[in-house]
Amino acid sequence: MKLGFLTACLPESDLSDIAHWAADEGFDALEVAAWPGTDARNHIRADRFDEAERIRVRKIFQDTGLTLSSLAYYENNLHPGHGPAVNAHLRDCIDAAAELGCPTVGTFIGRDPGLPVADNLRRAEEVFAPLVEHARRRDVTIVIENCVMKSWHPDGYPGNLAYSPELWEWMFTLGLKLNYDPSHLVALGIDPVAAVAPYIPHIAHVQAKDTEILPGKIDRYGFYGPVDGEKGWYRFRVPGLGQVDWTRLVDALYEGGYDGVVSVEHEDPVWSGDTARTQAGLGIAYRALRPLILG
Repeated sequence: MKLGFLTACLPESDLSDIAHWAADEGFDALEVAAWPGTDARNHIRADRFDEAERIRVRKIFQDTGLTLSSLAYYENNLHPGHGPAVNAHLRDCIDAAAELGCPTVGTFIGRDPGLPVADNLRRAEEVFAPLVEHARRRDVTIVIENCVMKSWHPDGYPGNLAYSPELWEWMFTLGLKLNYDPSHLVALGIDPVAAVAPYIPHIAHVQAKDTEILPGKIDRYGFYGPVDGEKGWYRFRVPGLGQVDWTRLVDALYEGGYDGVVSVEHEDPVWSGDTARTQAGLGIAYRALRPLILG
C-alpha cells in the first residue's frame, strides 16, 4: 500500500508546491482535485487538458516520484439541472486520467431529490452505463465514494446513493468500484471494519478520514441530526482523532489483498483555515497512518 492525500484541502496552493511538500514529508501519492473552470479545486485542468497540461502534470510527478492515484471530481451525477454537465466533465476527467496513466477517477452517484430511491437507481443505471464503457475503453476505473451527502437533499436524507453495503452491491453490477471512506459508516452506525471485509476485492481506492462523535449531542438531535440537515452530533477529523480503529482497518485491507493507495481526505475543522494549519493536520494523519502502511 501507499499513503497519500487528496489535494482539495489546499485550494490556495498549486499542484507543484503541493507535490513537492508531500514528497518532502514522506507521502507516496496524491489524489488530485480536478474540478472545472474557476473552482479552486482544479489542480489538474481536465476541462482544458491539452499537451501543455499533460507535460506540466507529468513533470511534477516525475520530479517528485509520487504516484498519481486518482483524479477527484465529487459532484452529483443525477442532479436534475446540471447533471449532464457533471457527466460531461467526468468524461473529461476519464480522458485526462488515461493520458496521465492514472488508474482511477473518483466521483459520486448522486441523487435527484425529487425522485424516490428506486427511480434514482434506474436513472443511475442509464447515466453511468456509457461513462463506465468510456472509462473501460480508456483503461480507467470509475470509483464511487460512500459519502452520504445529506446536504444534497432538502430534508437531510442521503443525497449520494452509495452510502451502504446494500448500495455498493448494486453499483458493482454497473461496473463501478468503491473508493472506500470509513468515516461515513461511523456516522451511520455501521462498523467500518466489519462492513468492508466482504467488499475488498471491489475497492480500487481508499480515502482516510475519521469521525468524532460529539458527547451528548445525539441525545438532543437523535440519529438523523438537526432538522436543518447539518451533522449535529459528529464531525469529521483527520485520522487518529476520531472513532475509526485504523490498526484494525488497515490490517483488514492487507488481509483482504488490497495493495492500492490510502489517501487522506482532510476535512477536519480544527486543523483548517490556512495552508500551514492544513499541512499540520496532514502531518497528524501521516503520523497516525505511516506506522501501519508499509509503503
